[in-house]
Formats: sequence, C-alpha cells, structure tokens
Amino acid sequence: MSDKNSNLVSASLTRLKNEFKLSWIENVICFSALSLLALVPFVELILHQFKLTIPGSTLILIHIFLVTGFFAAMITARSGEHISITAVQYIKKDNIKKTLVFICVLISVFLLSIFVWDSICFIKYAMMGKKIGFMSDRIYGIAMPLGFAVIMVRFILKLHSPCDKIIASAVFLLGCIAALPAIAKIFWGLESHNTPEPFFSWINHLYDAAAFINVPVIILLIIAGFAGMPIFAAIGGIALIMLQAAGREPETAVIQIFSALTDADLIAIPLFTLTGFFLSESKAGERLVSAFKIFFGWMPGGIIIATVIICAFFTSFTGASGVTILALGGILYTILNENKYSERFSIGLLTSSGGIGLLFPPSLPIILVASSTNTILHFMNLPIDNTIIHYFIGALVPGFILVLVTIIAGLVLSSKVKIQTEKFNGRNALRSLKESFFEILLPIILVLGYFTGFLTLIEVSAVSVVYVIIVEVFIKKDILFKDIPKVFLKAVPIIGGILAILAMAKALSYAFIDSGVPESFSFWMQGAIKSKYVFLLLLNFALLVLGCIMDIFSAILVFLPLIVPLGCAYGIDPVHLGIIFVVNLEAGFLTPPVGMNLFLASYRFNKPFMQVCGYVSPFLLVRLAVVLLVTYLPWLSTWLVKLF
Repeated sequence: MSDKNSNLVSASLTRLKNEFKLSWIENVICFSALSLLALVPFVELILHQFKLTIPGSTLILIHIFLVTGFFAAMITARSGEHISITAVQYIKKDNIKKTLVFICVLISVFLLSIFVWDSICFIKYAMMGKKIGFMSDRIYGIAMPLGFAVIMVRFILKLHSPCDKIIASAVFLLGCIAALPAIAKIFWGLESHNTPEPFFSWINHLYDAAAFINVPVIILLIIAGFAGMPIFAAIGGIALIMLQAAGREPETAVIQIFSALTDADLIAIPLFTLTGFFLSESKAGERLVSAFKIFFGWMPGGIIIATVIICAFFTSFTGASGVTILALGGILYTILNENKYSERFSIGLLTSSGGIGLLFPPSLPIILVASSTNTILHFMNLPIDNTIIHYFIGALVPGFILVLVTIIAGLVLSSKVKIQTEKFNGRNALRSLKESFFEILLPIILVLGYFTGFLTLIEVSAVSVVYVIIVEVFIKKDILFKDIPKVFLKAVPIIGGILAILAMAKALSYAFIDSGVPESFSFWMQGAIKSKYVFLLLLNFALLVLGCIMDIFSAILVFLPLIVPLGCAYGIDPVHLGIIFVVNLEAGFLTPPVGMNLFLASYRFNKPFMQVCGYVSPFLLVRLAVVLLVTYLPWLSTWLVKLF
C-alpha cells in the first residue's frame, strides 16, 4: 500500500474514532439528562409525602432541560433528522436538487456561526455564574454555543465533495464577520464606544445593512425553508435578521432561546415523547388490541370502535399521528382484514384515526399551543387567563366528538360488510383485561392526577416515564433492561427536532411582537375583513394548507404569533383558537396532494400514494365537517373551561 493510501486510511480511522467518542459522549449526556428530568420530579413527589424536598430542584431541572435540548438537537443533526419541509423532493432533476440542498446548507452554516458567537456573548453577560446544584449556570450554558457549533460542523461534514466543504467553511468565516457585534461585545465590553476603529464603523454598517436588506433576506429564508433547509434554522434566521434590523443587542435572540429551553412546563414534551416510544417499542399495542377486540367484538362494528380508541390512546402519548400509523398500522390492519373489512376501508380508517388522540391529554400539540399562546399574550402585555390545563379541558369535547364521528363514519361505510360477531366470553375478557391492565391504567392515573391538581404537569410527565418503564421492562419484560438506553436514543431525534424548533420559534415570536408586525397585520386584516366568521373561514383554509406542508409542531410555533393577535382583535377566545389550530392542522395531514399521513400510510401499507388518497377521502370529508363544527360553535371548546 502506498504512503498516500496509508495516510488516507489512517486519517479515516482517526476521524471515525473521534466521531465515535463524540457520539458516545453525546449519547451518555443526553441519556443522563433525560433520566434526571424524569427521576428528579418523581423522587421529589415521593419526598413531598414526607414533607421533604430537594433544594433548588426547579432550577436544576430547567438547566438540565437546557442541556437536553441542545444535546438532543446535536444527535438529531448527527442522524440527519431535523424537521424540514423538503419540497425539493418533487423536483425531478438531480442537479437542481443537489444545488438547492447545497445552498440550504450554506445558509444554515452562516446562521449557526452567528448563533455560536451570540451564545458566547449571552453566557458572558447574561449568565451571572450562579450556583445551580454543584455547578455554575455558565457550565450548563456552554451547551448553547457547543450545540450550535456541532450542528454546524455536521451540516458541513454531510456535504459530499471536498470542494463543497471548503466553500461551506468559507461561509462559516463570513458568518463570523456578520457576528462582529457579538464578537466586539465579547472582547471590548458592553460600552460600544470602547470598540476600536475600524470595527466600530463596521458594526454600524452591519446594522444599517440588516435594516436595508431584511425583507429580501426574510423572503430568501422562507424560500430556503420550503426548499429543504431545516425549519429551526430558517426560523432562527428570520428572528436574527429582524432583531438586527431593529438594532437589538446581538444576544437578544439567544435570550429567548434560553427562555424557551428553561420553561419548566415544556419539560413535559421530552418526557411524554419518551413514554410514547416505550409504549410503541413494547407489546402494549398488541395487548390493548387483544383486550379491546374481546370487549367490543361481540357487537357489530366492535373492531372499528376498538381501532379508533386504540389509535387515539397511542397518539395522545406520542404526540405524532404518524408514529401511531407506523407502530400499530400492521397489527390493526391484519385484524380488520381477518374480520373481512376491505383493504380500502381498513387503510382509510387507520390513516384517518392516527391523529384523533392529539386532542386528549397529555397531547404535546395542546401543550405547545397553550404555552406559545400565553407567551405571545405576555409579549403583547395582555392578561393571561388560561393555563395549560384549561386548554386540555377545552379540547375534551371536540376530541370526543371527533372519536364518535369517526366511529360512526366507519360503521356507515362498512355497513354492507356482514361481520360475524364473537360471543362475549367473560373468562377471556378477564384474562385480556389482566394482560392489558397496566396500560389501561396509565391514562387514568395521569388524567386524575393532573386534573385533580394532585400532580403538576412536570410530575405527571415524570410519573408517566417511570411508570411505563416499570411496566414494560420489569413487569411485562417486553423490553430488556439493557435496551432502555436504545429506546431513549430512538426518541431523541424527535425530541431534538421539536425542541430546536420550539427554541427558535420563541425568538421569532419575540421578533414579531417587537417589530409590530402582528399588530400591523391585525389592523390591515380588520380593515379588509369585517366579519369574524369570514376570518375564521380563511383561517381554516390557511391551516389546512399548512397542515399539508408542515409538521404540526412547526406550524404551531411559527404561525401562532401572527394568528393570536388577530384572534384577540376579532374577540376569539384563546382556548377556542388553540383547539381550531390543532383540529385544523391534523386535518391537513390527511389532505392531498402532500398530507404527511398520506405518505406515511403509503409507506406503511405499501400502496400507491394516490390510492391511499382515495381510501382516506370519505374520512377526510367527515374530518372537515368536524373542523367547521368546532370552528363555528365556540362553546364546544369553552363551556367546560368556564365550569372550572
């Protein structure tokens, strides 16, 4: 072997070794942080019974949450799973695809390099070195610049040619130049007049340039977002240019990112996601299907009822209807097929039932809608009258209506199928109930604990993780003890993708409110559209389109800052507006030509996409009817809230 080849092999092995070390460290830190997020509230809940507490537990938790968010985002970048719209997939020419992907990477690298310096500036001036547990808050804060830097490097390394990597590295240097306001503040202090020339003049030119080009840059970032750029980077970029154009301090966006990832209520998001993954990785679905089949199989259409309820249960915990389709689609399809339901009906029912659970606790979209709405109202200096629990309560009636209507639609559409019912067998029913008892008990414990006020949202989410691990690992033994970290790490890309968008969306919300865009848009809309009902109809249409092209988390976090001020202007209750958002967006997942659940069902059931669209169409019409019902009968979402 030549020296050149030997050196190449040696360099490759060294790189793989270093990457393995970094990956292993990331995995350990992320697993440890997620474990602590679940264990600390659970242990403290037990200690409360003895009137004991863990000193400073809340501060410790929110800083661990910060570390979790950034390390999960780093792992998500490692696996290439950051959420994006990827409209580029519809372009047939490979050269154009590659060019667009390359441009999106360059823009992402440019923006992330700015965030690295802004984060260092934030740590130096906004974090005071306060003791959190046994470490300074600045130690936790290092996760921010480290996270941005690692994600940026991974974006560069995923480029194929050395030339592309060199160009991307040059773009990183350009980003450092654009980050000069932060760099100057780091080296020369808070007082701008201490910055020597020519840097002082250059900084002023950068702010002037941002004010001049902010609109074209925002349009470019929106286009890049649709072309496949990670949503979190596009959102963060828009926030950066808006804040710099307004002359804000360089760390302003990072302050909002820090605020989002140290919000105690949002700790529930990664924990409920973990719960959903432990359920889907175990045989919990099979046990529930078996139990519901016995309990409902004696009545005509009982299997349909069982299918819809089980899908609702799983989606409420995973927060993503696609996970339900992928995890339970196979077994439920087999059962429906065995009971002589047609392929068309079975796939249509399963695809449409995937999102029903998003209206039931502990739905992640409801948590996001509630938290984001309250944040926006806070930025607008408006009173905040509703907590997350009010949004959960407001979603219950629409949720039950959606379940009932889906079941009725299923029964009507399959009415010509003569299903042989099974005689109810009490012994088999008790056996199946015994087998699935712990899974059935889980939502009961959580709902009662939360709605009675005995458990906080963090405690409920922590209990759910500990409970499901005890059940699936130690009692049912579906998951081996040594495989617990594997389940954690399967959930991490979802957690990282969601939290990255959530953090950037908080910065964008602040930038929107600070710029006065929602207020101006609200005045314009009120002048153009006088009727609240016309506005709601336009909102329905817009959200259907959004549901087609964006995941529900991105759509909520990006567009709520524009819609909440409009809702206030038209006198729409925030809870009602939030429920409209969730119901509408989930319907968008079933709407051709690009509804996300249609693609997932096509993949899961190995059927042509257009064929799946046809199968789902009657259920989609029913779903749209429910959307209009929930939109134009606000008391469906508000009357239970008023009782509480």
